[in-house]
Amino acid sequence: MLCGMNLRRVASWAAPVLVTGLVLASCSKSNEPSAEDIAPKAPFSADVSPLNGLKLSKPDRPVYYVKIENTNGGEPQYGENQADMMIEELVEDGATRAIGLFYSSLPSKIGHVRSARTTDIALSQPVNAAIIASGSAEKTRDDILGAKIPFYVWDWRDGAGWSTDPDKVAPYHVLLDLKAMDGAVKRTATPTKNYFDWGNGPASDDVTKKVTSASVQFSSKTTTRWSYSGGIWKRSPERAAPGQEFKPKTVIVIFAKVQEAGYNDKSGNPVPETVVEGSGRAVIFSGGDAVEGTWHKDAPDATMTFTSKNGNPVRLKPGRIWLEAVPRGGDVSY
Repeated sequence: MLCGMNLRRVASWAAPVLVTGLVLASCSKSNEPSAEDIAPKAPFSADVSPLNGLKLSKPDRPVYYVKIENTNGGEPQYGENQADMMIEELVEDGATRAIGLFYSSLPSKIGHVRSARTTDIALSQPVNAAIIASGSAEKTRDDILGAKIPFYVWDWRDGAGWSTDPDKVAPYHVLLDLKAMDGAVKRTATPTKNYFDWGNGPASDDVTKKVTSASVQFSSKTTTRWSYSGGIWKRSPERAAPGQEFKPKTVIVIFAKVQEAGYNDKSGNPVPETVVEGSGRAVIFSGGDAVEGTWHKDAPDATMTFTSKNGNPVRLKPGRIWLEAVPRGGDVSY
């Protein structure tokens, strides 16, 4: 039996868990943290991006959380190379959607913009982000506005900077000039805390194994694959326009509870809501190091933290982050 591993019920949203071989560090290691483990975390600073820990000149604006189509119908994706951080989340029928979080740089073309989900509330709140989407179900809109999150939507022509791609058909046709949006909207809350804890990265004793590839399965229909070389992770399938790929230094996979959002899509499929609150299994790919551990988030607006399987805090190295929010019952192999 693997030390520190709990059996979890397979959610109906995802494919059955695949059995993969993991090389685990010995469970006999002392849980006493080393000096490297207990080094103080980096505090929130206006001179550092709360999304990736990199230095910047503080922008006088909120973080923008933009929903982006993540299927063949929405290719190519635009503007992702200017994101501070990216997220992939589950939507209905086993598909996923991408999210770009923009703070240090604002692209003049992002797309193709798609609709919001209730999952976006907890994923946006740690940095007081404004959510931007092409539309939403009425329940989603009510929940987002009820949480007092600024919400700008193409369907209602909220904000500015909206256009359509003549080479696409609805609902894959919406584009956004984020510079125009930022210049038109009322100033809203700016970040007051970091999305993650920044530090020196995982301690050597907490590294599960060295890796050059990873495969993240959201459902029987959607698997995102990653390869590591030259200090960055590369995604497959890569859907970004040439030269606009997001190149993370770190890929984080978290497994979270999924529940019904309370409504169906236009095709009658139940819409899932990933509950990004509480704790669960996490795998952190920090450069070429894979670390098995646990994610923690005490409230929707809390900073997400991590502990290794040895119980030590894992503080992320500054650099671009891609967060994979996977349903329990999904899988990661490496």
